[in-house]
Amino acid sequence: MFQNVSFFVFLFIIIIPSFPARNMPDLVTVLPVNPTDMNYTWSTFHKFLDIRRGSEIIGMSELKKYFHRFGYLPENDTNFTDIFDEGLESAVTQYQSKLGLPVTGKLDSTTLSEVMSPRCGVGDNGDINHKLHVTKHYTYFPGRPSWGRTTPLMLTYAFSPHDFIDYVRISDVRAVFNRSFARWASVIPVNFTETQDYKHADIKIGFYNNDHGDGEPFDGVLGVLAHAFSPKSGRFHLDAAETWSVDFDLEKSSVAIDLESVATHEIGHVLGLGHSSVKEAVMYPSLNPRSIKVDLRLDDVNGVQVLYGSNPNFSLTSFLQSETTSPSSKSFSLRGHRLNPMLSISLIVLAAFFCI
Repeated sequence: MFQNVSFFVFLFIIIIPSFPARNMPDLVTVLPVNPTDMNYTWSTFHKFLDIRRGSEIIGMSELKKYFHRFGYLPENDTNFTDIFDEGLESAVTQYQSKLGLPVTGKLDSTTLSEVMSPRCGVGDNGDINHKLHVTKHYTYFPGRPSWGRTTPLMLTYAFSPHDFIDYVRISDVRAVFNRSFARWASVIPVNFTETQDYKHADIKIGFYNNDHGDGEPFDGVLGVLAHAFSPKSGRFHLDAAETWSVDFDLEKSSVAIDLESVATHEIGHVLGLGHSSVKEAVMYPSLNPRSIKVDLRLDDVNGVQVLYGSNPNFSLTSFLQSETTSPSSKSFSLRGHRLNPMLSISLIVLAAFFCI
């Protein structure tokens, strides 16, 4: 008797219109609104939440310096006041549009959360070769520089013998960079080879503190994570003040940054790519602590293949299939979706039915 009842209960549940689970936002590390135990670079910006044009708040000039640094205010504009003026409103609007955020012109929570996130030090004012309404979002450095299209293109990289971190094994760092370079090499006809000859390497990698002589000083914990210069400079600098991790199971710090994610991103710059407005792309400018983003997306691939062509062994069909089934894909990730509660109940009832 109970078996029959269980069966009909199960049928009733699965016949009920099954509404798809609501798409939940990606779980990101949200920086605290009232930080008391952290002194990260842009922590004071939280006080500008929902501030409107015409307001005057002490410290607004620092926010203007931020937008100036990343290309949203005129280069020759250096007289920054604490007033939310027309120029800042325009910068906020450009920033929102460029990074794929809701365009409101206001310092809403979504915008400020992005502003306060750790990011790459390369500006966002890249050379956009397409209209914004087209589904291409990759950019290049002004003038679209590259290493050329000699086939096969051979590039060497080396680590600075003096500017390094001492808490991660060199073998682990080398493995991280080997994988990062290999990702790009798998989609373009470029061979990357590590060399011990730092002086003559095409790409020179090092960890530096504060002002390190390139005109782009680092700013401390959870501000600018790294920067790399356009071809054919080959300079690739990481902020030594960060807590770099090659394994979050071993590195428990709440402010740890995934080295492989940043390495993969900065190699994109070394090759000539600017920042993308596609949030899932490797070339999106920000990366939260304890987050991993190492898989190239179609936007990354399309952008770099314009510069160098396609690796003869690259299959777009296979790539699209792997992108769809990637663990970081929204459609298959527990980060992006919540399990349908009706399905959960159905499975429980079904299990009970067969156990009777």
